[in-house]
Amino acid sequence: MTDTDVLVVCVDGTVGWRTSATEFAGALERCGVRVQTVFTGPVPTVRTFALTDLVQARAARRVCVEGIAAHDPTAIVYCAITAALLWPRPGAIWLDALAAENRPGRHGVWQRMLERRRIAAAPLIVRMSARALAPRSDPRTPIIPTPVESSGPVDAARDIAAITYAADPVKRRLELVLDAWSAARRAGEMLVVAGTDRLAPREGVELAGRLPPAEYRRLLRRARVFVCAPRREDYGIAPLEALADGCVLVTTPARGAYPAFDLARELDPRLATEDLAPALRVALDEPVPDYAARASELLAPFRRDAIDATMRCDVLPRLLPGFNAP
Repeated sequence: MTDTDVLVVCVDGTVGWRTSATEFAGALERCGVRVQTVFTGPVPTVRTFALTDLVQARAARRVCVEGIAAHDPTAIVYCAITAALLWPRPGAIWLDALAAENRPGRHGVWQRMLERRRIAAAPLIVRMSARALAPRSDPRTPIIPTPVESSGPVDAARDIAAITYAADPVKRRLELVLDAWSAARRAGEMLVVAGTDRLAPREGVELAGRLPPAEYRRLLRRARVFVCAPRREDYGIAPLEALADGCVLVTTPARGAYPAFDLARELDPRLATEDLAPALRVALDEPVPDYAARASELLAPFRRDAIDATMRCDVLPRLLPGFNAP
């Protein structure tokens, strides 16, 4: 008799995906499901996207085979399409983006073909956001985002003018953000840069470096504005966390699903633009009065109670037919 209802398989090449997989498993457990989660651990760094995906897919297959042998699960959930590409057994796929969208040309020469087969064979597809299946479209697939909650009360003045997160400075277009800040800032205003330890000194910029999550979220609760300019954002947890902690979000558009951009545009379209410098001044000088309260309302679908309801009503009946949640 199996001791596991669901095996969750994750390529934890980033902190974000490890956190997301843990949260997905947590939602299942809160619904009464017996869950085991397996992670690939670090994988070798290679030169191309096509080879990176191959290395990660092979690692996912290995830990999945081991997980099946150890736990004999009733169902499997693969976190991200890469984890499913070389699956040893069909399972549900929880995805943030398709290779057809984020692996153009030679970057997805083998992934796009295999992806179509996996999508067709998967018993269930779960989206992380509304546009996760682009360029395909299937509104019937449930949406389970990575949850975003406030990290705590704002118990001090917001004494940081602006903050940005740049774990990957190239992907996050940190230089563009810094140039916009140089053009927009006034005397005494500081931009805090978190997520990277490498930054040349610049007037009006303070380097926070790589921080434990709790310390980083404390900085968000002190900041008035979160600014970012991603090249591509398949999900984007950092700007969502900033909104949850009461920051005004200034962001450029980006390729990818990027749900935070939709929220930013709805909250104040002046701040969702390629023209960052003027937007920064608007955010600092003329924020809409009820911005944080409206942001909190818009984030309701991203909270754990909403996610648990979707998991219980829309995911579990298809993932584990006949399962009765307590």
